[in-house]
Amino acid sequence: MSGHSKWSSIKHKKGVADARRGKLFSKLSRAIIVAAREGGPDPAGNLALQNAIEKAREASMPKDTIERAVARGSGAGADANAFEHISYEGYGPGGVAIFVEALTDNRNRTASEVRHIFSKADGNLAESGSVASLFERKGVILVDADTIDEDELMLASADAGAEDIEQEGSSYRVTCAPEDLTAVREALEEAGISIDSAQATMVPKTTMEIEDEALARKVLRLMDALEENDDVQDVYANFDIPERVLEAVAS
Repeated sequence: MSGHSKWSSIKHKKGVADARRGKLFSKLSRAIIVAAREGGPDPAGNLALQNAIEKAREASMPKDTIERAVARGSGAGADANAFEHISYEGYGPGGVAIFVEALTDNRNRTASEVRHIFSKADGNLAESGSVASLFERKGVILVDADTIDEDELMLASADAGAEDIEQEGSSYRVTCAPEDLTAVREALEEAGISIDSAQATMVPKTTMEIEDEALARKVLRLMDALEENDDVQDVYANFDIPERVLEAVAS
């Protein structure tokens, strides 16, 4: 695992995410509106909408808020038409590869802001395609390893479409195709298995190990700065930071 999913989980447990929930809900609503406008209001036939709703559920967005966003996207309003998808690729401190996905109504503004964030953190934007090829899109579910046996987890998730299960630190990581994420999550929930997180994400094909706490802090500061940008929807990276270092940085 790149460590990014684990970092997000650690921040959430420590309450860091709660302080930013208003901004997060705004971003998630935007993603749902655009997905519903582009692919229709039925998640079963719209993978982008299905993933956007999964992320909203993961962030504890109220059901009625999600439904309102879907309705806005499938209605006659102009909300979704103002935004376009755009991605940025770059390298952070230590050469960490970073892939950024955004929804913006002003391409020039967003590009300028993302470039400034990279530059300020001793990073730089890269040519299109130079970083994207280092990742593949997957559904990833994290389960506390202390709460379940690996064989039990495999039995509960395999028939729903799980491709792989690995233990990393204190978590099991269940990997599946993005279109199977909802089915695997629901299968685990029906089996009474508590889930720490479930999201469609970009998984690095190879990772860069970072054990130096100072470098880890610089990389994670860049990740946080990118995620704080109003137009940025998702940030993916190929760092592999040990859990003990992540905990130390978060404390």
